[in-house]
Amino acid sequence: MKRLCALLVAICFMPGIVAAAEAPDALIGRVANEILDKIRADAQLKSGDLTKISDFVDGTLMPHVDFPRMTALAVGRNWRQATPEQQKRLMQEFRALLVRTYSGAVSSVKDQKVRTKPFRAAAGDTDVIVRTEVIQAGREPIQLDYRLYQVNGGWKIYDVNVLGVWLLETYRNQFAQQVSVGGIDGLIKSLADKNRDAGQGGKS
Repeated sequence: MKRLCALLVAICFMPGIVAAAEAPDALIGRVANEILDKIRADAQLKSGDLTKISDFVDGTLMPHVDFPRMTALAVGRNWRQATPEQQKRLMQEFRALLVRTYSGAVSSVKDQKVRTKPFRAAAGDTDVIVRTEVIQAGREPIQLDYRLYQVNGGWKIYDVNVLGVWLLETYRNQFAQQVSVGGIDGLIKSLADKNRDAGQGGKS
């Protein structure tokens, strides 16, 4: 079940384009369950094929996430120190790290469904949290929440909370330590090394 939550975190992997105007809780409920349905119907995805998973993420998830914003928030105040080329490399390596980290969760998709909790936001709010539960027969629901902000009339995801832990906060602490030791280039190298090792069968 936790691996399934990890899969749904993958909604946050991609650079985004503007999504159609839709209430944020409706958007999350629809997209999350569509993702599960498509995985159940695709044997290649369930087998863990990284190329297939990467293509799936690009084609299915990309419209709903602001990945540049997500990467900038993960890097924190050090993002402003990075050159445009370094920022581009950080986004590439961060995306690759997330795809590899959560790709194993695809094979765990069975009969799970995502249920949105009552949505609480004031009229005019442009930054909101959508709270959901991952439901599977015979198991306790698992908390999975999303942060979204409004842009050009639509909503974009930029952070995810699994079991009380926000994804970006976790990475921000790790990245700050790496930058303090080796600078922005050191962080890029660390991410690239993890991705290379994972591609060779090592552990990220």
